[in-house]
Amino acid sequence: MPTPVTIFVDQLQLDAEFFDTDCGRAIGAVLPLEVKPSVWGDEFYFEIPVKTSLDETATTRVSIGDIGYWPPGSALAIFFGPTPMSAGAEPVPASAVNLVGKVHGDATTLRSAKASLKIRIEHARAH
Repeated sequence: MPTPVTIFVDQLQLDAEFFDTDCGRAIGAVLPLEVKPSVWGDEFYFEIPVKTSLDETATTRVSIGDIGYWPPGSALAIFFGPTPMSAGAEPVPASAVNLVGKVHGDATTLRSAKASLKIRIEHARAH
C-alpha cells in the first residue's frame, strides 16, 4: 500500500504519496521531516536520514510531480518543472533517482514557493 503524505511549503499544502517500495517505505518510516530545501531549477531537494542505493525504479526519466530519492546526496527531490539538465518542459535529474512517490494535483504550484526556507512532509491525517 502506498503511504499517503502531506507536503507543506509556505502557504501551500499538497497531497502526495510514497510508493510501496523498499526505498519508499524507508522514507515513510522517517516522517515527519522538516527541512530547509535547496532549489535546482524547478526542483526542491534536501538531505534526509535514509541511506540506500539505486533500485529497480531507478531512472533519469521523471515527470512533473514525481518524487525521487537521489542516493549520492541521500536526498529527496520533488520535481515541479524543468531543471538545468532539461532540454524541454520535463524535469531531468542530475543523475538517476529512485522513483519513490508522486504529488497529487498540480505540482507546478511549488514554483511560487521557491524562496521557501522550510518544507515539511508528514503522514496524511485521516479525513
